[in-house]
Amino acid sequence: MITNLTRHRLFWPFAVLVLLLVLNLFFSNNFFRITVQDGHLFGTIIDIFRRAAPLTLVAIGMTLVIATGGIDLSVGSVMAVSGALACLLIGDLGDPHSVAGVVGAVLLALLLCLVLGVWNGFLVSVIGIQPIVATLILMVAGRGLAQLITDGQILNVTSDPYRVIGAGYFLGLPVSVLIAAAVLVVAVLLTTRTALGLLLQAVGGSPAASRLAGINARGLTWLVYVIAAVCAGIAGLIYSSNVASADSNAAGNLIELDAILAVVIGGTALTGGRFSLAGTALGAILIETLNITILSVGIPVEATLLFKAVVVVVLCLGQSAAFRARVLGRGTKPQPALTTKEAAA
Repeated sequence: MITNLTRHRLFWPFAVLVLLLVLNLFFSNNFFRITVQDGHLFGTIIDIFRRAAPLTLVAIGMTLVIATGGIDLSVGSVMAVSGALACLLIGDLGDPHSVAGVVGAVLLALLLCLVLGVWNGFLVSVIGIQPIVATLILMVAGRGLAQLITDGQILNVTSDPYRVIGAGYFLGLPVSVLIAAAVLVVAVLLTTRTALGLLLQAVGGSPAASRLAGINARGLTWLVYVIAAVCAGIAGLIYSSNVASADSNAAGNLIELDAILAVVIGGTALTGGRFSLAGTALGAILIETLNITILSVGIPVEATLLFKAVVVVVLCLGQSAAFRARVLGRGTKPQPALTTKEAAA
């Protein structure tokens, strides 16, 4: 039973997460302390979930893209574009505290992100450009578009309704966490309660075979890039709302790397096919817990990236069945290969 448990794709990420949480007990006495102020929950654990919200959103879209055998390097730039346009439109409002005006600005920002996703999907599914090249184009151009929108400046915005998205609370919990959780629930339901999940696995496993089976592989591929861009756009709104400004250089900088890492930690295969949205969310929380742990333990600034890399390597080795077989199964006899009749059975 223990062996079966360790083989589960989420066992090692969960084990490392628990290890990091326990480690913090020795360096931070108030790590698990949660207080209530003005009806809002505060504490390090709450901060981890709040900081993980944008990464979780980006990683959800990245998971669906990777499930089809693709990759999206432009999500960070899309975040910057989303926050830049929203802040620009809100700043131009006669009353920046107008709920209707803020909602309109947010919807227009997400609409632009949707268009950017359509562009990525068009290059990949219709033109046939390799995903890493197609999204690299928008990774560069999108950052330039964000700078054009902001005129190369940091746009500060003072708007109470917009501030709620990234720094507000509802029922005691951060609104950003609730938004990320809602998107995650919708994505999980769509991929488990409908045929979407199976279709994505089929396209990622073998695009040619899926087309022969009558699956609209091109349309599905197009769709996941649109979803990824919209998720990144929501993350960009959360980021810019939280800092009350739009910084086209800092927003979403290198978040695509953490998103891919969260997807891999969660057990999604980079080759396409198998994916796990729950694992992706766990991976995002693990990454932010690791970042908090680095600060809590007092790792020198110049060694933080090295420490993070070591933890990730240990985690990936633990997830590797081949590595576990070499270390834990040394000396055991290899299992004989199945015959054709046995495999069919």
